[in-house]
Amino acid sequence: MTAGSQRFVVEPLRRVGGELTVPGDKSISHRAAMLASVACGDSRVRGFLRGEDCLATVEACRALGVSITDDGQGELLIEGCGIDGLRAPSHPLDLGNSGTGLRLMAGLLAAQPFDVELTGDESLRSRPMARIAEPLAAMGAEIDTTDGRAPLRLRGRSGLRGIDYTLPVASAQLKSALLLAGLSARGTTTVRSPGLSRDHTERMLCGMGIALDEDADAAVVSLEGPAEPRAFEISVPGDFSSAAFFIVAGCLAAPDGMTIRNVGVNPTRTGLMTILRMMGARIEMANLRTVGTEPVADLHVSQSELRGIEVPEALVPLAIDEFPVLFVAAVGATGRTVIRGAEELRHKECDRLAVMAEALNALGARARELPDGLIVDGGELTGGSASSHGDHRVAMALAVAAVLAEDTIVIDETAQVTTSFPGFVDVAAQAGLPIADQA
Repeated sequence: MTAGSQRFVVEPLRRVGGELTVPGDKSISHRAAMLASVACGDSRVRGFLRGEDCLATVEACRALGVSITDDGQGELLIEGCGIDGLRAPSHPLDLGNSGTGLRLMAGLLAAQPFDVELTGDESLRSRPMARIAEPLAAMGAEIDTTDGRAPLRLRGRSGLRGIDYTLPVASAQLKSALLLAGLSARGTTTVRSPGLSRDHTERMLCGMGIALDEDADAAVVSLEGPAEPRAFEISVPGDFSSAAFFIVAGCLAAPDGMTIRNVGVNPTRTGLMTILRMMGARIEMANLRTVGTEPVADLHVSQSELRGIEVPEALVPLAIDEFPVLFVAAVGATGRTVIRGAEELRHKECDRLAVMAEALNALGARARELPDGLIVDGGELTGGSASSHGDHRVAMALAVAAVLAEDTIVIDETAQVTTSFPGFVDVAAQAGLPIADQA
């Protein structure tokens, strides 16, 4: 291993349970920091995810002249500059490992009258960015990529124009970036999607006084610009993507049940829960309520007899970040699970289709790659060693696989887990899943 790459060592076990909470939602935290920064007035954000990715977004906003007070416990006070009040940073903005942070920031800054460079770590600089640069350029932004990847360079430009744009894939990041650019554009910005994707940006914009014209059935959203968000207060719910690891662990090994409190259950995020229920999972939502603009619930999960299915492709965008742990659930199911329509997984922090197939096979499973998915046959795992290739969600999914293993699982390259789930090892221990975190 390289210095600081870390590894997880997880002993086999057959029982998890208890009551736990997960950190604040990563997607909502990014959006809250950015939109509050360009709002008119002071905003307060509670439950902010203090993971490395979201903190990189906070630092980028500070570099743009925004005053942000962080109490160190997840509460931010953000003094909004207004849509035209940002200032030129003195250095490139480093968004770390966050594709969400970089792509949304590109939309937010596309109309600013100063030059700015957006970059990130080696993994982020390897991910495709042309698909965001092209529609922003069509709106009038002057934006260059580095061979279709980051760093992105935006040259000072004002006077964007609204466009009517059809996304090539159902992507909340692309949709959100165009809506953020639309706040500074003249006229109507309309984004059409081939399917549903996360709607946190739309909900937050509405909560900040921005009028949207939405057709949810057709996956079309429009806004009229220029428009300035007003300040707000928000409590960020627990991240469903973080809860997903314990939802699957509970389905596989919680005979007495497991409860996960205060989880965001936005229907554009809970595709995993729908898929698992189709596989026979017993997952119940209790205390369903609305916090701000987002639905929140307590989730109760019980050990279930899962069966393999063919996952409907329409559900893929609604579970896109949860597929690594869904592949683990498929190993614990009876029969074969087939996932298609998930080619987008090849463009995440790593090629999650190839890496998960490689890792599961190394641990004794039977997984076969498709061009746009995987075929996974149910069965136990023998254990052994696998690499996450530096992907936080792969690392955590493989840790959960210990509930199916006959022997120890060793997972290399786990340092990036802190980008999305600081405290993962501690929360896992509360659930009865002890993980040795080795430097």
